[in-house]
Amino acid sequence: MPMPWTYRHASKEWQAFLDDAKERMCLESDNMAYTAVDAVFLVFRRRLTAQQGLDFAAVLPSVLRAIFVNGWDVTEPPVPFSERSKMVAEVKQVRRNHNLTPDNAIEATAWAIRRCTNKRDFERVLQEMPEGAAAFWHVDTDDPAELEQRII
Repeated sequence: MPMPWTYRHASKEWQAFLDDAKERMCLESDNMAYTAVDAVFLVFRRRLTAQQGLDFAAVLPSVLRAIFVNGWDVTEPPVPFSERSKMVAEVKQVRRNHNLTPDNAIEATAWAIRRCTNKRDFERVLQEMPEGAAAFWHVDTDDPAELEQRII
């Protein structure tokens, strides 16, 4: 069996994703973008069971998959999804002293993820998630082509 593309090109995928997220959030450094993305992942996965989280992670590129599951205490029960503004505030509370996360962090992360994942797989897994998951990763756009997977 050949090595999966996402393993062979993990650095390329990761940098493209990080560049998209950083640009979309108007952040100056990779570290700032990483902190924001990691916080978005923490907030989202708090709302999933371990199996749901593994199913979600399975459709992500390899580095994002690793970041998503890193340090997860799967013994914590999931919390319900809430309105976007509350979840953005929750994202901003992660590593408070080192977090310059903008208000659009969830949407910007969703935008960048949609550009680096297989749309069919991503949508399929979101349909299997709890109510609120699809809305969490929703992106409004006038041009759906801008969300097409750019690294295949």
